[in-house]
Amino acid sequence: MPEESMGFNHQPSPLHTDVSGVVLAGGKSSRYGKNKSFVEVAGIPLIERTLRVMRSIFERVVLITNTPEEYAYLGLPMYTDLIRDLGPLGGIYTALKILPTETGFVVASDMPSLNPALIRHMVALKEDVDVVVPRIDWKLEALHALYRKKCIPEIEKLIHEGTYQVFRFFTNVRVRYVDKDEILKFDPLLMSFYNINRPEELGTWMGKC
Repeated sequence: MPEESMGFNHQPSPLHTDVSGVVLAGGKSSRYGKNKSFVEVAGIPLIERTLRVMRSIFERVVLITNTPEEYAYLGLPMYTDLIRDLGPLGGIYTALKILPTETGFVVASDMPSLNPALIRHMVALKEDVDVVVPRIDWKLEALHALYRKKCIPEIEKLIHEGTYQVFRFFTNVRVRYVDKDEILKFDPLLMSFYNINRPEELGTWMGKC
C-alpha cells in the first residue's frame, strides 16, 4: 500500500510524549500456522510495518509479548502478561499497569494498514474520556483503541469474574466512540482495522490495496 494511502505525509507531526504506543504480539497464530507477526508484506514483516507507523506517532512504543526472545532484535521495551491466558484483555491490562504515561494507544501486531492520521485524530480526542474506540455499525475495534489507566479497576473486575471480552467494561467508563462517518474522513477504504489471521487473508488484503 502506498505511504500516502496509509496517512503519511511529507511534513512529519511531532511525536506524542504523553501517550505511549502499545503493540500486542501475544496471539498464538494458530489459524495462520506460524507466527504471523513475521509474515512478510512487500518484503517487510507485519510487526515491523506496525512499528514503523507507531514510532512515527509516539515517542515511547512498547511491546507486550509472552515470547520476548522472538522480538529482541527490534530493540523495544518488552513486557510479558502480568496474568497469562486472558487474551487481548490481558495485554491491555499489562500495558496500563506498566506504562509510565497515563494513556496508551493499543494495536495488534498483525495490522498492515494502520493509518497515522486516524490514530493521531483518535489521540486528540482523549481529553475527559477513558477509552477512544472505533465503532463501525455494531463492531468495536478494541485493538485499535486508546485506554487510560482509570480503566484498570474495571478490567480487574472482569478478570475476577472470569470475563475476558474487552468491551465488557466499556459501560462503566467514559467512552468516546469514533463512528464510521468520522473514520472515513481519514481512511476511505476502512483498511485500518484489517488484520491477518489466515494466509488467504493476506492475499485479500493485497487485492484491496
